[in-house]
Amino acid sequence: MMNTPMFEHLIERYRALSYTHQYIYGFYFQNMVYMVKTDAEIMPYVLKLDRASRGAGYSLRFRPTKAQKILLISKGAQVLCSKAYFDEYVKASRYNKGEIFEKMVTEFHGQEWKKDSVPFTKAGDVTVYGIAYQIKFEGATFTNEKILAGM
Repeated sequence: MMNTPMFEHLIERYRALSYTHQYIYGFYFQNMVYMVKTDAEIMPYVLKLDRASRGAGYSLRFRPTKAQKILLISKGAQVLCSKAYFDEYVKASRYNKGEIFEKMVTEFHGQEWKKDSVPFTKAGDVTVYGIAYQIKFEGATFTNEKILAGM
């Protein structure tokens, strides 16, 4: 866990502004794509402090290590599809990995996916049984200093 004041500040600020405190994380592990539903309590254990691009300061990223993936699997992660299938799906699409993961998770839950850019402060990415979730695939940025400063 990265317990620096900046890391803690970014998580605290993100959580204070976020519409939901429920997440569906996606990641590769042993040639499979996993998804796991968690609450915000896991954030300090699976996110990292990173440098944002274009002068936006620091950022919060989901770039899990093997140990963090094992932790997420222990929290009830399930296989969504094979890595090969996922990578082919992304390659054949105009969307990125995060968008394809969001589409697959939404469809897994019996809903139709539409690309949108609703801010994390206004809604989740998918609502399942009345619970709104933010969806993040490995490599995703949650937020950065510039975004938070503008709110």
